Amino acid sequence: MPSLILGTRNRKKCAELATLLEPWGFELKAVVDLPESIEIEETGDTFAANAALKACQQARHLNRWVLGEDSGLVVDALGGEPGVYSARFSGPNATDESNNQLLLERLGDTPLARRSAYYVCHAVLSDPSGAVRCEASGECRGRILTTAAGSGGFGYDPLFEVVEYHRTFGELGPEVKACLSHRSRAIRQLIPQMVRLVDSG
Repeated sequence: MPSLILGTRNRKKCAELATLLEPWGFELKAVVDLPESIEIEETGDTFAANAALKACQQARHLNRWVLGEDSGLVVDALGGEPGVYSARFSGPNATDESNNQLLLERLGDTPLARRSAYYVCHAVLSDPSGAVRCEASGECRGRILTTAAGSGGFGYDPLFEVVEYHRTFGELGPEVKACLSHRSRAIRQLIPQMVRLVDSG
């Protein structure tokens, strides 16, 4: 299997991606561990556009295969926010805590029945020339609670309840999240395409 660069600087995302991809034998490296890598400005207005930017620009620069992904939270009562701005919802110096606090403030006393939301992930694989060779998307639906629950995961996970399980991603743990999450669903769709690329040489 070829060497594959994980084109995200979020180490927790890298860990999730590695868990999903390692069983397939790919040699994985995180872009954050490559001093020659570049910062990619996320100027796209969709998850797909940002994922392609992160994969293709980095791949051309490094002359390597790069897997880029962009993901975030879409809240129906907020007209789709925070969307592509999920990581920086509360400003350029945003943290998970400040983003979660702003989300709760924006939702205010919205009743639980109207706090529906979903996580989105779009993943793109670029070859060393910067050409997209395969891509896939995944979603996971749930709702936003009024208070955080659980200390697992990252981002909005302690507020995002998977209704069927009556637990947040912060409570469910990495093994369950690896089965249900938007990121796992996108990667599961991507893997057969990646394997076909390897098999074709």
